[in-house]
Amino acid sequence: MTLHDKLALPVGTTLDRFIMRKQEDFPYATGELSQLLRDIALAAKIVNREINRSGLIDIAGAYGNRNVQGEDQQKLDVIANIRFIRALRNGGEVCTIVSEEDEDMIQTGNVQGKYVVAIDPLDGSSNIDVNVSIGTIFSVYRRVSPTGTEGTEQDCLQTGTHQVAAGYVIYGSSTMLVYTTGNGVNGFTYEPSLGEFFLSHPHITSPQTGAIYSINEGLSNDFTEGVREFVAYCKQQNYSARYIGSLVADFHRNLLKGGIYMYPATKRAAKGKLRLMYECNALSFIVEQAGGKASTGQQRIMELQPQTLHERCPFFIGSTELVEKAEEFMAREYAELAEQK
Repeated sequence: MTLHDKLALPVGTTLDRFIMRKQEDFPYATGELSQLLRDIALAAKIVNREINRSGLIDIAGAYGNRNVQGEDQQKLDVIANIRFIRALRNGGEVCTIVSEEDEDMIQTGNVQGKYVVAIDPLDGSSNIDVNVSIGTIFSVYRRVSPTGTEGTEQDCLQTGTHQVAAGYVIYGSSTMLVYTTGNGVNGFTYEPSLGEFFLSHPHITSPQTGAIYSINEGLSNDFTEGVREFVAYCKQQNYSARYIGSLVADFHRNLLKGGIYMYPATKRAAKGKLRLMYECNALSFIVEQAGGKASTGQQRIMELQPQTLHERCPFFIGSTELVEKAEEFMAREYAELAEQK
């Protein structure tokens, strides 16, 4: 292929153009959701820049505080939180934000905003300093309170089935934004020299099964019997164990290649570790749109009714056949416990 032929190839579909084309999927929309997604993409570009230069300007490492989860904050946690909140506030479409890094709801001042966003600004903090993939997870809901007023807790505490959009950004060997608005899943790769996200993974479909299981086996002493038996089953099937420790990175790999990610309830953490509002619901919406499944081991994640902003839940997500197999092992455990009672 000559240079002229290469230059004649199409550059591709930008995220902005794709969003504009897809706006017609929402008969009630007048552009606000499209603008909101652009605001998130803008913040992701800025956070990507900060991550890429973190080792050069001393913004890696611990910040010195703990967040509402009791976890040590990293400097980039704080930076990402500021960037996303600022972008969503300035965009004007969001009335209220729920962030992993803040205990209370964040009122943006945009009382006419029609949407609520729940966000984990930077997932995988423990991997920041060692140059391992990290990410952002976000979930979007239409407010239920009247416009013209501040957002309420009722706006935030909706089941995952009410999401109008969800997505994640993975900052790794390349930076990708993957999202859904309920009409399939599409992935966009960031081209830094042009400053644009381009459609690179259209119509993502997750394999119905896979040969990868992802779980922190360092906690195996605290696993319930059902989880232990399912992990043993995975080993008997010669599945590969892959656990990065960044939820977005583990989920992204399994979404594309097939597999199951698990963060179950343990003896020490009866409700698990991951947060329903801004981690589990968002990824569950995405995986279901891609043909996969997400469960607590007993119940569909997106049907859980949250009671608090930072509620936790057990999490099994990935290829449908593997999640259903995990549910079988969990059902046996619950049945045995019921018999013992």
